[in-house]
Amino acid sequence: MKLLVSPQNAQEAAEAIAGGAEIIDVKNPSEGPLGANFPWVIKQIRELTPKNLQVSCTIGEAPSIPASIALAAYGAASLGVDYVKVGLYGTKTLQNAVTLLHNVSRAVKDCNPKIKVVAAGYADFQRAQSIDPLLVPQAAAEAKVEVAMLDTAVKDGKRLFDFLTNEQLSKFVGLAHKKGLEAALAGSLLKQDLPAIYDFGADIAGVRGAACSNSNRVTGHITKEKVRELAEIIEQASREKRF
Repeated sequence: MKLLVSPQNAQEAAEAIAGGAEIIDVKNPSEGPLGANFPWVIKQIRELTPKNLQVSCTIGEAPSIPASIALAAYGAASLGVDYVKVGLYGTKTLQNAVTLLHNVSRAVKDCNPKIKVVAAGYADFQRAQSIDPLLVPQAAAEAKVEVAMLDTAVKDGKRLFDFLTNEQLSKFVGLAHKKGLEAALAGSLLKQDLPAIYDFGADIAGVRGAACSNSNRVTGHITKEKVRELAEIIEQASREKRF
């Protein structure tokens, strides 16, 4: 399982890299859980990140306006990233999600066919009034994107496990894998959540707050010490699984 850490600037990215993050996921928490950052920030972080590490960027909580979001996705794909992540915030039905993701994928692949597209749904979908999270793997598969992800839409201290049971999370991962997708889980995860995320079989665990100095995704700052602790927890889970 890869540790994805979400810096908002170059300084935080350097800390995440030094701490052992495997995916550097550029976002802007002041604009939402999947808030998009400026192109020059994404480009700067890509340039400072070693080539052996992957870089992801978000394009925000997407309303159901496929052409506009596709244009944003094309711009993001032009910055040298390995993943482009879109939040299915404005999609209420499976067909809405498939249409949005299909156009995002086409835009990204037109720019660089090697880039993976991440379809991010929300565990607290009722609060966001968005698509049922257990439909996200199906939407991703029908749109032929590569990663199905869950996050939380409202950052108020509640986390992934407050909205979905262990059984539902395990089912999400299983559905994604059955359809040939990578499965990613995030949503205000705490360090003690990571062994369970590993046991579900997730390919990627995404964090920001847990990697910050005061465990606050908005007012805190990512530190290499926090990231290293998270990376070590995942490594320990991997060792225990092997033996």
